[in-house]
Amino acid sequence: MTSTPQGSRMAGDGRREANAATVLRTVLDHGPVSRSAVAHLSGLSPAAVSRQATDLTRLGLLRELPEPSGDGGVGRPRIPVDLHIGATGGPVAAGVHLGVPGSTFALVDLRGRVLARHQHPHAPLAPERLPATVGAELRAFLDRHAAGRPLLGVGAALGGRVDPATGVVVRHDALGWRHRPFAAELSRALGGPAVRLDNHARAIAQSEILFGRPAARRSLVHLFVGNVVDAAVGLAGVVHQGPGGAAGDVAHLPVPDSTAPCPCGRSGCLEATASNTALALTAVRRGIVPEADTSLVVDAAAAGDRRADRLLRERARAVGRALALLLDVLNPDLVVVTEQASVLEPEYLEEIRGAAIDLSHVCDDPERIVSPHAGPATLPVAAGTVLLNPLFRRPLETLRGLRSDEASV
Repeated sequence: MTSTPQGSRMAGDGRREANAATVLRTVLDHGPVSRSAVAHLSGLSPAAVSRQATDLTRLGLLRELPEPSGDGGVGRPRIPVDLHIGATGGPVAAGVHLGVPGSTFALVDLRGRVLARHQHPHAPLAPERLPATVGAELRAFLDRHAAGRPLLGVGAALGGRVDPATGVVVRHDALGWRHRPFAAELSRALGGPAVRLDNHARAIAQSEILFGRPAARRSLVHLFVGNVVDAAVGLAGVVHQGPGGAAGDVAHLPVPDSTAPCPCGRSGCLEATASNTALALTAVRRGIVPEADTSLVVDAAAAGDRRADRLLRERARAVGRALALLLDVLNPDLVVVTEQASVLEPEYLEEIRGAAIDLSHVCDDPERIVSPHAGPATLPVAAGTVLLNPLFRRPLETLRGLRSDEASV
C-alpha cells in the first residue's frame, strides 16, 4: 500500500479549509445563490464548490432552498443554497456584552441578525461575582430562546485589555479585574457551551468587516466611546490584536483643547474627557440629571432639554477632535464610531464628523465616518461575531474545535 506523505495531507486540508471558507463567505455575501454562481463569483471550480457546499450542508451551515433560483435555462434546475439561518432552524450563536452597569445577552443567526435579546443589570453586584451570576442569567436566557436550535457556542465581548488566545481579561480598570480567566469562568457557569472572548472594540470592528459596509473589508478604524474608551484597526479583513491582545488602547490619546484631569496624572486624555463616566458626572454637576447615568442624559436631550443636548454636542466634538488624530495616522477607508448618542441620533454623528474634518489634514470626506451598521443592536451582534468570525474564516476547523470544547466540559 502506498501512503500519502504528511505534507500532502496538510496541503490538501489547507486547500479544503480555504475553499470551504470561500464558499461560505460567498453565500453570506450573495445568497441565496446557485452553486454555479458561487463558482463564478469566487473563482473556484464548479467541482470544488459542489464538494464544499455538500460538506457545509452536512455540517448544518448551508441549506438548499426548495425552489429553483431561476437563473438556469433548459435542463436541470439550479437549486440555490443559502446560509442555514436561525429562523429556519439553523445554528445560532449566543452573544454577551459585559458592560459596567449591566450585560446584554443575544441570540444571533449566521447573518448576524438578532433573534432574541435581554438586558441584565449588574448593580449592586460585586465584580468578583459577575462571572457566576452572568453565567446563570445567560443559561436561563438560552433555555428560553435557544431550545431546540443547534447552539454553536458563546461569544463574549467587554472593554479593557483582553487576550482572545487565552480567554483572559488582562486588565479592566472599571471592574478592577487583572488577569481574569473570564472565558473559562463563564463556560463553567454555563455548564457546557464553548466561550470565545475578545475586546468589544475589536469585536465591533470585526462585525463591520463580516456583516457591514464593503469598505470595512479594505481598512477601517473603530472608536468605542462608553464607560471604557478604546479602538480597533482592521486591514484587509483582519483586525489587529498585537502581542497579548494589547492593541487599541487609546484611553490616553490627547484631545485638543481638553483640560479634563485624568487619573494618569495628565489632562486632556480621551477617556477622562469623553467617556460615559465623565459625561454622566458632568451632567449631574450641571444639574441636568439626578444621577450619573448617560442614558438619562440622552433621554433628556431627546425630550428637548437644551442643556443635555449641549453637553452631548460637546462630547461629540471632543470625540471628533481625537478622531482626527487617528484619521491622520491611519487614513482608513472607513471610520466607525460607537457612541451612544450618535448611534441613536444622526445630528450627533454630524458633530463628530464636523470636528474631525476641521482638524484632519488627510480626510475631507465626512461620509467616511459612520455609526455601526447594526445600530442599537451593535453590542450584542459584535459579541456574537466573536464566535462567528472564526467560523467564517475556518469553518471546518472551528466547528471541530467548538464541538471538542463542548465535549470536554
